[in-house]
Amino acid sequence: MINISLIVCTFVSHKIKKMQLEFYKYQGTGNDFVMIDNRTEFFPKENTKLIAQLCDRRFGIGGDGLILLENDLDTDFKMVYYNSDGNQSSMCGNGGRCLVAFAKKLSVIENETTFIATDGLHHATIGIDGLVSLQMIDVDTVKVSPDYVFLNTGSPHHVQLVDDLENYNIKENGAAIRYGDLYGKAGSNVNFVKQIDDTTFSLRTYERGVEDETLSCGTGATAVAIAMNVLGKTMETAINLNVEGGKLVVSFDKKEGQFTHVFLKGPAEFVFKGTIEI
Repeated sequence: MINISLIVCTFVSHKIKKMQLEFYKYQGTGNDFVMIDNRTEFFPKENTKLIAQLCDRRFGIGGDGLILLENDLDTDFKMVYYNSDGNQSSMCGNGGRCLVAFAKKLSVIENETTFIATDGLHHATIGIDGLVSLQMIDVDTVKVSPDYVFLNTGSPHHVQLVDDLENYNIKENGAAIRYGDLYGKAGSNVNFVKQIDDTTFSLRTYERGVEDETLSCGTGATAVAIAMNVLGKTMETAINLNVEGGKLVVSFDKKEGQFTHVFLKGPAEFVFKGTIEI
């Protein structure tokens, strides 16, 4: 007789403890962001998959990017910006303006601030009309080619005039330039522009890292204003920019080909807040 012993294995499941994350949603002329108060440094910011999921419009909160507000020893706060693909990125102008409004909501600041971002120090004010004016970096190098202008306003931007902006295929043509040989592996944001009058331009932007058209791009609007001045399309130093999500104003001082005291001004609005399990 053969005895068969049955060995029963018991598997113990360990549930991973999840965390409730409080977030705020802001938008500046349609450029929308997930905002997180990370002054206690609890957010797992190396988790690019999580950041991309939070920015996903179907499976997360939804946004063109995610921004952390963190402590800084020398300024009011630190800005850490991530594109919707989950990767930390260069400066975002509309994001910076929205972060200033967020900082005021948290009582970190009142109506004036200086903060640090990836491209350096930024000064900003909130007007009585609620519009946020953000000082951008100085620009002293502008590459002018026959068909386009390239410059860095905290992020790299290709600027190109087109005739039929309304019907132009932004995603297809923007991607072709962004991924083309011109800018190599790093790529560039791409702005397509139409002149309205001496002080007003309309633009549409393909954003690197979002990999699609966005309703607005602050560093892009800044790049367009400076590029149009360099090309002689306007002699004004306060330029109105019509973007898909609203209106922005860029002003600057110009001397001997250098652009200083560059300011990006526009709305930065709270949309909603909530919690999500991560």
